[in-house]
Amino acid sequence: MDCSKVGALLLRLRKEKGMTQKQVADQMNLSDKTISKWERGLGCPDVSLLGSLSKIFEVNIDKLLEGDLESNEYDPGNLRRMKFYVCPNCGNVIHATGNAEVFCCGRKLSPLIAKPADKFHLPTISETEGEYYITFSHEMTKAHFLSFVAYVISDRFLFMKLYPEQNAAVRFPNLGTGKLLKKHNGTLFFYCTKDGFFAF
Repeated sequence: MDCSKVGALLLRLRKEKGMTQKQVADQMNLSDKTISKWERGLGCPDVSLLGSLSKIFEVNIDKLLEGDLESNEYDPGNLRRMKFYVCPNCGNVIHATGNAEVFCCGRKLSPLIAKPADKFHLPTISETEGEYYITFSHEMTKAHFLSFVAYVISDRFLFMKLYPEQNAAVRFPNLGTGKLLKKHNGTLFFYCTKDGFFAF
């Protein structure tokens, strides 16, 4: 741990939060002299204090240890590059339009990589009342079910969360982009809790 880099980052984060050294120190039950020492690079916080600093400044502990917050390049926002993440512990579904470090239940998550839909995960699509009705012949038990379905085009996406013991079916509005699943218009993604992430 480079104390001068960590100190510079702590100073920056404190100023971004509009806090004084005393306010940070009070939240951590320390003296403001300790905070000043860290910020001047004359010492580093003890490992046992990193969790508190992470909560106060809302920054990942790894980034505090590195003493650096790298910014991602600006993302102009083509949603076709959207990434989906699923926590293996709690099932939380997270999406990002660009590069991101995503954590859930204390674990770093990797973006899902979609496989082409196989014969066991093919959707049936019909159009009714200006909407697309998408169904799957898929079991929906607590141990094996479709967790979500998402339709992604270049400037928007639709997301539907599914739960065990409900029908494996969703309705999406016609977005005025022509046929719903033509490759040049968009991609339908869906996640099976047993077999993984699929694209159609």
